[in-house]
Amino acid sequence: MSAKLTKEVQQQFIETFKTEPILIFSPGRINIIGEHTDYNGGFVFPAAVDKGIAAAIQKSDSGSCIAIALDLDSTIKFQLDSLKPSKEGSWENYVFGVVAEIQNKNKVIGNFNIIFKGNIPEGAGMSSSAALENSVVFGLNELFNLGLTKTEMILISQKAEHNYVGVKCGIMDQYASMFGIKENALLLDCRTMESKPYQIDFKDHQLLLINTNVKHSLSDSAYNDRRSACETIAAILKVETLRDVTEKDLVKIIDTVTPENYQKALYVIQEIERTQKAAKAIEENDLETLGTLIYASHNGLQNQYKVSCDELDFLVAQAKKNKHVLGARMMGGGFGGCTINLIAKTAAKSFGESASKAYQNKFDKDCSVYFVNLSDGTHIVK
Repeated sequence: MSAKLTKEVQQQFIETFKTEPILIFSPGRINIIGEHTDYNGGFVFPAAVDKGIAAAIQKSDSGSCIAIALDLDSTIKFQLDSLKPSKEGSWENYVFGVVAEIQNKNKVIGNFNIIFKGNIPEGAGMSSSAALENSVVFGLNELFNLGLTKTEMILISQKAEHNYVGVKCGIMDQYASMFGIKENALLLDCRTMESKPYQIDFKDHQLLLINTNVKHSLSDSAYNDRRSACETIAAILKVETLRDVTEKDLVKIIDTVTPENYQKALYVIQEIERTQKAAKAIEENDLETLGTLIYASHNGLQNQYKVSCDELDFLVAQAKKNKHVLGARMMGGGFGGCTINLIAKTAAKSFGESASKAYQNKFDKDCSVYFVNLSDGTHIVK
């Protein structure tokens, strides 16, 4: 958590509204393995990180609400009784969506002011949107004594994304941001919404993120298309989600679906299995197996689910050339964002530098290298 970030939003709030706010920190997340499995009722393996969104929030007696995004130098004023989505891609939809979904639960909130700022790299696939949604719902729950549980709060955040932002996301991002545990990753069963923490101590190895600094425009529409394809195949097989399907089940309908959709479903089935195997490998401190599973995850995302891009594939190829990297894959929804790399600590800095140089030569743009620490989930900052 960034004390500097929290201090900045606190001071800005006091200057703007002349009152002391409640301070919330809501983290972004990484995901070790288990991509596009959450909306298929499967397993994922995320962790909250020490980059996130700091929000300052307090009641307002002005007859309206004000939200200020410090990063964007952008302010909106709105009325609680006349909320509707702004144009697609507007940051305020995350705020409006959370407020609307709280109201849909027949919870009464009054006017409020909120100022927030984040240090999650833009477009990195580290779920800044979930961090923002969680900071708003957590802050309003505290401010107006709504009595919401953390589980109810993340479901509100998820519905905000579905209904106001237009992305039919699963629950992983909101869950990891809300329930994160310092120095742990969470093996989350997205069907039961129960998780098991795994202490992450890779001894001589660590996780390194490399951000492509690209986000191709396909991302949101392609995400919804793939979710729809998975739901169609589950319906043909008369099951709730692909979590209930085996590879043998899938073969039975090979002639009734397109080859592309068959491969997408096959990827999901295999990725759910890989995620459970990864938890076992971490339990047994078998980092070679974990690395192999991470590489296999990227191969599936690239060639079966087809959500990767040239920049991500290039960085994973760079990792494969380096014997100190045990595994690498794209992380997040796809079409840009970060790769996550499991690498020997002694080689992390030099690999980051060499991969950055190769990326610059290939694409004539910079990538960014990040080291992150695993942190606690959304909380009040005292």
